[in-house]
Amino acid sequence: MKEIRLNTPLDENMVRDLVIGDVVYLSGEIFTARDEAHIHALEFLKEGKNLPVNLRDAAVFHCGPIMQKKNNSWHLIAAGPTTSSRMNLLEPEFIEKFGVRAIIGKGGMSKPTLDALSKFGCVYLAITGGAALLSAKGIKNVKGVHWLDLGMPEALWILEGENFGPLIVAMDSNNSSLYDKVDSDTKANMSKIRKELGLD
Repeated sequence: MKEIRLNTPLDENMVRDLVIGDVVYLSGEIFTARDEAHIHALEFLKEGKNLPVNLRDAAVFHCGPIMQKKNNSWHLIAAGPTTSSRMNLLEPEFIEKFGVRAIIGKGGMSKPTLDALSKFGCVYLAITGGAALLSAKGIKNVKGVHWLDLGMPEALWILEGENFGPLIVAMDSNNSSLYDKVDSDTKANMSKIRKELGLD
């Protein structure tokens, strides 16, 4: 396990060097995008429209932030992660089409997404759920917003991170998943415990 500080946009080779268990802190632009923003972006692509931002080599945060507007500027109040499984059907194509290098969220994602991470050079970074105020401390600025008509939590926000984290590499581009490992270890320990208790 290593502690690594990275700046966006992310380099593919550096991303491919990350392995599950590594701790990452991010600085630079981070984009929020939940399911509606994913759908909107993919629709833009199919219609031949350009996105308002460049997501190649970007970090995308599954987050519905709480914002406050003061003097024509947006300020981040809280940035809790959204359960990433909501994006399972969309994420593989999203990673492939837009060249995203990091997905930030909670709870992990599906096997097709893990396959896409491996194929296209991307990682899934887990952030602690239920700590929205703590997460916001790693964001020093709100640089802009697009698609606000989707609603505040579903809009595409451009955030500027400064040592945003800690983020755990939970799914890497080597087809490894921390969630699969925990599940496998749990099953092995459960079998051992059942035998010791004479339940098998």
